[in-house]
Amino acid sequence: MQPVNELKYLQVLQKVTKLISRVLDHQQVMDTIVRELPGLLDIDAATIRLLDTSTNTFVMGAAHGLSLEYLSRTQIDSDETMAVINSGYPVAKTDVDQDSHFSDQELVSQEGIKSVLTLPILFQDSVIGILRLLTKHNRTFTPEEISFSMALAEQVGIAISNGRMFSEMENQIDFMQEVQKISTLVNSTLDLDSVLNTIVQRLPSSMGCQACTIRLLRPETKQLELAASYGISAEYLQRGEIGQKQNIALALTGAPVSIYDVSRDERVQYKDKMAREGIKSLLAVPLKVKGEVIGVIRILSATHHCFTSSEVNFAATVAEIGGTAIQNARNYQKITLLIKQVEESERFVANTLNCIRPQLLVVDRNLHLVLANRVFLEAMGKEEQDLLGADYHSLWQGQACPADICPVEQVLTTGQVASHEHQLVKDDGPHWLERTASPMLDDKGEVEYVIEVIRDITAKRQLEQEHLERVKLQGVVELAGTVAHEINSPLFAALGTAQLLEEELESAELIKDVQTIIRNLKTIGELTRKMTTMTGFESRDYVGEAKIVELR
Repeated sequence: MQPVNELKYLQVLQKVTKLISRVLDHQQVMDTIVRELPGLLDIDAATIRLLDTSTNTFVMGAAHGLSLEYLSRTQIDSDETMAVINSGYPVAKTDVDQDSHFSDQELVSQEGIKSVLTLPILFQDSVIGILRLLTKHNRTFTPEEISFSMALAEQVGIAISNGRMFSEMENQIDFMQEVQKISTLVNSTLDLDSVLNTIVQRLPSSMGCQACTIRLLRPETKQLELAASYGISAEYLQRGEIGQKQNIALALTGAPVSIYDVSRDERVQYKDKMAREGIKSLLAVPLKVKGEVIGVIRILSATHHCFTSSEVNFAATVAEIGGTAIQNARNYQKITLLIKQVEESERFVANTLNCIRPQLLVVDRNLHLVLANRVFLEAMGKEEQDLLGADYHSLWQGQACPADICPVEQVLTTGQVASHEHQLVKDDGPHWLERTASPMLDDKGEVEYVIEVIRDITAKRQLEQEHLERVKLQGVVELAGTVAHEINSPLFAALGTAQLLEEELESAELIKDVQTIIRNLKTIGELTRKMTTMTGFESRDYVGEAKIVELR
């Protein structure tokens, strides 16, 4: 190497080293290097591509002096060249626009590229990227230039790695703080929508991305359903079935999936719709609860974004926290629904019991009241809170039936249904009550509760009494008719004889006596007529304890 060249290379190396030392962000390092190298090395363009370990391909990191169409070509270089680069050795080429083995030769010719020096970017003997120096005129790179460029590429590798490490350290601190904030937010509520919206809004902004979606697995069908989204259009969300996407399928197995260029990755299904939405890169991480995947979070970037290990770990940590919070919110929803169902069931039972017209109450095996319907409460003139828990026998205010005939006591003793009728004296007179008690058994077949139904049968008793009176009346009426019929025959004969006798007598005194007899016989005849047409009678007090009967 000539002294002049040595001095020039030393100056270039010093300048690059200064540039690298002033910049710690690895993206800024790459942008600075590709802008400065053309002027320092008398070349036309420079690019840096970084190795994406998830796909084992080199993705664009920084470029200067080239068109977007050229940078977007599918093949970086021939397979032979890429194999040498992956082995850690540089490759210099001239007349690349005439290389028939290169699939994108037409793009190379349009760009006017003649010579290319491709250098592996190494860090600790591992290839982490490639540095390409391009000229638009044929230039044969000398061994000294290649050796110097290799040293320069190694410095670039150190700079990128240092920048990455520094950026990773900063990101880790920021991510730790953000994890704490997100954890506090999602665990401060049990509302599922609030938890989901917090995650989709905070996660992409923390990673410098534009959008985020959460899809949850429906347990019954194992199908993913959109649960929350942020920063994405409704048209994109309705693009079609996404369960068959490879990146989704991989995430459902429990592994994060990072895609640098969605337009070229085979794991992306709807490339055209992603292009219209402006999505360039994505990261998919599984939502897990106790090791079980319950859904997928996807972070979407509008710029090409190489997701670092810190970012992937951060997203995975948030997904884990979010998974637990989502499960807690779901459990809360289930508990709330269950409570509502129980309350509805209690209201239904209470309304049903209150529709029962007889009095109904339930006591436990210790004779404490645990349930009563409205009819019973109204009969007692009490509110429910005043009676619940009260001793059963204290409810009756000294008018309860004795323990040996009390149906509740009998049920607790025998375990069989028991009933009893007893009289209860009230202000409006005596009332008859029919009390029927039935057991409710526990798992051991022992009486746990007793249900007592109390019916006021006073009206029934009164009807029975009236019926008995009607039967008695009917008997009297029938008897009167029979007696009247038996009396009428001799009565009419006697009346006829008396009337004949009256005509034959001459003594005035005897005629008067016969006339008296005739009047009495006619009175008896009128009485028997009434008896044959009688429908009722009424007794009245007479003299002393005697009573007389008036026929109706």
